[in-house]
Amino acid sequence: MAESFGVNPERYDQARPHYPDALVERIVAASPGPDVLDVGCGTGIEARQFQAAGCAVLGVDPDARMAEFARRTGVEVEVATFEAWDPAGRTFDAVVAGQAWHWVDPVAGAAKAARVLRPGGRLAVFAHVFEPPPPVAEAFAAAYRRVAPDSPLNLHARSAKPAQDVYQTMFATAVDGIRQSGEFGEPEQWRFDWEQRYTREEWLNLLPTTGALTLLPPDELTEVLDAVGTAIDEIGGGFTMAYTTLAATAARSGAAVE
Repeated sequence: MAESFGVNPERYDQARPHYPDALVERIVAASPGPDVLDVGCGTGIEARQFQAAGCAVLGVDPDARMAEFARRTGVEVEVATFEAWDPAGRTFDAVVAGQAWHWVDPVAGAAKAARVLRPGGRLAVFAHVFEPPPPVAEAFAAAYRRVAPDSPLNLHARSAKPAQDVYQTMFATAVDGIRQSGEFGEPEQWRFDWEQRYTREEWLNLLPTTGALTLLPPDELTEVLDAVGTAIDEIGGGFTMAYTTLAATAARSGAAVE
């Protein structure tokens, strides 16, 4: 699934939300310099935001299709998983990962980030937490169970855990990996709350870019989108999504790592 998001990079880049400017500004302010490594950079959404904030950004992504799109937007990208990527002696002031760190081994990833960070450099991994209105979420879950009854993602849907709880577990794993590396100060969690309005068309454009749907055959994808679209029509043709963007972050301590 990690390498399935490049099936339609144009849609991904258009539909996926950007990150709060306050998050980018805080990472830049807390880093010793402007050189940023973006792990799992995808189409370059957050990379371009860091560029706009005055940073020099190098992206790493395992999907050549996503990397090629990002290059066309002005982002330098190297194709590799972070664990296998060769830094070739290069170091950075910040290592960031937006919606991507859960694809990286949390301990090996933190240790590698430490190796490529300058003293005082910052690791910051972040993701959006969100839940559509209940009628929309329920229509999606029911349709997905019909078309992909054996998908392990259905287990998460049946757990009925709030998205905030799911993401807190994911961030606890990231924080534990940072601590286990032994190369960082005590991790912090930053939180940014914001909202975005979606029309029916905008939400149905975003859904196919999510991991649950990138691998579905076209007919099954259509069935899910039709069900969700009907649910959106029934609540007035659109909705406002409450987003929380969470970041787990820590500064590298000590002298240079050999």
